[in-house]
Amino acid sequence: MPVNRIALPDVDGRWRRWLGHVWPGRCLACAEAGQSGHDLCAACLASLPWNRHACASCAIPLPAANDDASTGGPHCGACLRKPPPLRATCATFVYAAPLDRLLPRFKFHQDLAAGRLLAQLMAQSLAGAERPQALLPIPLHRARLRQRGYDQALELARPLARALRLPLLPDALVRTRATAPQSELDATRRRRNLRGAFAIAPGARLPVHVALVDDVMTTGATLHAASNALRRAGVARVDAWVCARAP
Repeated sequence: MPVNRIALPDVDGRWRRWLGHVWPGRCLACAEAGQSGHDLCAACLASLPWNRHACASCAIPLPAANDDASTGGPHCGACLRKPPPLRATCATFVYAAPLDRLLPRFKFHQDLAAGRLLAQLMAQSLAGAERPQALLPIPLHRARLRQRGYDQALELARPLARALRLPLLPDALVRTRATAPQSELDATRRRRNLRGAFAIAPGARLPVHVALVDDVMTTGATLHAASNALRRAGVARVDAWVCARAP
């Protein structure tokens, strides 16, 4: 027997709109009055450094003229010479203002509101990307997690998976040892620092196509090390979805 459903008014949605009208939020980047529906002011919203033209393999920003649809997108010279272990990398932004204020506050200063905003913007940017079968956040080592109190990659991946309706596998990839902070190392030492740093959790069931989620990609050493571990475990295709790419 069919059940009659009564349509209830969107009280919560109207409350949020009324609250935003009488008590407008502040821009998370500069503390000016925020735009309606955003946690950024008009100036910061307009100045977001979207990474619209980038290498399809490593997401390094490229001139728009380098687009090449015949090879699945543009590729930089370095990736043409030596393809990385990632099939594709999507970076929503270039690491520049105002991202260079938002991301450090999120990553190092427990500003989870900034993280929610960044995940929302990533979901907007990645809505048209080729879909993996699951998202895997880059894990912190348990010692670093105890120190920080949260995993910034997971804080991005969780709302991103929910917004794009993708499975999230937060425990499939593990960091097996504490490594030195990558920001303190050059490219060569970054690669050495992460050698053997990732493994697949016992009993983890992985699909053939996954995307790793992280906050910032600089040299790609972290994502490459994680990708190599996944490929050794039988994953056929590993992509990377990151919030920002260092130019």
